[in-house]
Amino acid sequence: MVIPKFLFQAIRQRANFRCEYCHYPEILSSAPLSVEHLKPQSLGGDDSLDNLALACRRCNERRYNFTTGIDPQTETEIPLFNPRQQIWTEHFIWSADSLRIIGQTDTGRATCNRLDLNDDRRDEPFIQNARRQWLVAGLHPSADDPQEQQK
Repeated sequence: MVIPKFLFQAIRQRANFRCEYCHYPEILSSAPLSVEHLKPQSLGGDDSLDNLALACRRCNERRYNFTTGIDPQTETEIPLFNPRQQIWTEHFIWSADSLRIIGQTDTGRATCNRLDLNDDRRDEPFIQNARRQWLVAGLHPSADDPQEQQK
């Protein structure tokens, strides 16, 4: 996929230069974050600005062409979080130590589960280790947005 430079810049700015799912700050990356299709091209999605989101490689690979996930609480299939139609803080909060993203709604829980936003399926939670370093460096996304409340 080749996105024109002006569109790529608009997507990055709209996302405040961070992954629209896990809020990974692009400044910590050696390369720009990826542009992904909310409705995958394989399912008829297009390259319009409203169908594109900024995602870190980790979230982009885990989302792949999925548009739904299983809410572990209700065990039902739920549409994944859509940053063009939904507000992050209505579906997610940070844990008190700022290392975990907690889904607060069926959408939030299904997205956390599908994208494994906290490395719950790994022996070692690499993303939580990285978030610990974000805190030390003063680059944790919750510091940028007071609405990203912690629980």
